[in-house]
Amino acid sequence: MPIHTSFNPNGRQELKYGITYIDYMLLKNRLKYVMSLDTHSGPTGKYLIRSCYFDNFENKVMNEKKEGYLTRDKYRVRIYGKSDGIINLERKSKRNNLTFKSKCNMTRSEFEKIRIGDIQWMEKDNRPLICDLYSEMTRNLIKPMAVVDYEREAYVYLYGNVRVTFDSKVQTSIRNTDMFNKHLPMVDVLDPTEVILEVKFDEYLPDVVKMMLQGIHTKHEAYSKYQLSRMYI
Repeated sequence: MPIHTSFNPNGRQELKYGITYIDYMLLKNRLKYVMSLDTHSGPTGKYLIRSCYFDNFENKVMNEKKEGYLTRDKYRVRIYGKSDGIINLERKSKRNNLTFKSKCNMTRSEFEKIRIGDIQWMEKDNRPLICDLYSEMTRNLIKPMAVVDYEREAYVYLYGNVRVTFDSKVQTSIRNTDMFNKHLPMVDVLDPTEVILEVKFDEYLPDVVKMMLQGIHTKHEAYSKYQLSRMYI
């Protein structure tokens, strides 16, 4: 039986589009007959993701995304449902047209140290990703820059390791990085009539899923939730 994972060491294909709410409803009603709802989904079929993205004052990460660099890295700290029960440091890397992801667990106190610039302890940490982040923070002066919230509805299909997600209600904290504050002031950055569609897979996209995606009107530009979050900054 195939195993579903977002962390394929050989990289994954990733497509991102903006679609209307009507097309979201149409596509969702198709997919649910051939794909399974993500096991992390709540009673509504969705779950809340909160991420704190790293960048520097020259907007290195955002500009590399906008300019379409074939080799780039993006660091973020991610939690779910505004809870500190699970805290992951993640790196999302682009190498040509493939996406690679790495992650490790971290604690709330470790993030708070990073947030105030206390980072020397990271240099010799036994987690390679923490050491890599330390290198980026000292070399390129990246630091926690903005918190982004959104609701995600995800469907999986084991063959081809396919994951289709719908992200809505994207909000940003506008440079406030107090990500564990459950009352953190947020600003909407995505039109309420629009949904971000992401399609991720390994070597191939199965025909049955490809057929489901046909007829959906998409905007062809790649949507970055971090890029959207910086539109006011």
